[in-house]
Amino acid sequence: MRNLDADMAAVAVAQASPAGFVAVPATTLPCGVTVPAFAVARWLAARGRDDEVVLSASAPPWVRIGYHAARRACAQAGLGLLTELQALAIAHDLAAQAANWSGGAVGAGRLFQGLHRGRYHAAQPACVVSPDPLERRWHVLSNGERIYDFAGNAFSWVFDDAQGDAEGIVMHSFAPDSPTLATPPGAPMQQGLGWWPRAGRSWWGRALARGGSWSSQDGAGIFTVIDERPHAARPYVGFRCTLAL
Repeated sequence: MRNLDADMAAVAVAQASPAGFVAVPATTLPCGVTVPAFAVARWLAARGRDDEVVLSASAPPWVRIGYHAARRACAQAGLGLLTELQALAIAHDLAAQAANWSGGAVGAGRLFQGLHRGRYHAAQPACVVSPDPLERRWHVLSNGERIYDFAGNAFSWVFDDAQGDAEGIVMHSFAPDSPTLATPPGAPMQQGLGWWPRAGRSWWGRALARGGSWSSQDGAGIFTVIDERPHAARPYVGFRCTLAL
């Protein structure tokens, strides 16, 4: 029997999403943490002429920007930087959709990993289509919405609200029951899931970045998370904006 209240809530969330954003339904992670519904940019943020955030499928991602600068760019646009729990909610949702697996069923084959095999030499606009079917750049959410470059092409800075301090910077080691470690449905570097650290690893003082780059190979994935110095402006790290609903 369908849950009509849940269906109506999902429709309301979808209708509230502005252009360039897709709705992510409220999600309860395997560890029991519930992430409220929110809207997330369909694409990685691009850079406008006046250093403003632009959402476009035809513009390359805004890379060579540090973590704190990415947060400021989001804030100046009236938006938020994707958080760790929000990123996990998206990944958890995506992993449960048969359309995101190369074998056509959940757990069959590999999760699509976007641009990751070194065919390109820089982050590409979302409109670029790789001739390699395993480099499909979009994933589909449970509500049918597509999100691009959630794995591969360029990493995305995230505000760590699982291990982080008030600024979203990692402040303690990863606990075994951390949502970061407890959410992936398998082992690192298997079936296109990506890579994440073991329990006890300490990235104190670092910022998190998720997804993968155009040359991350099997290290790219919807559950991949790495650490970078917050002020580092890397050619392979961009960011993604969110909007509260």
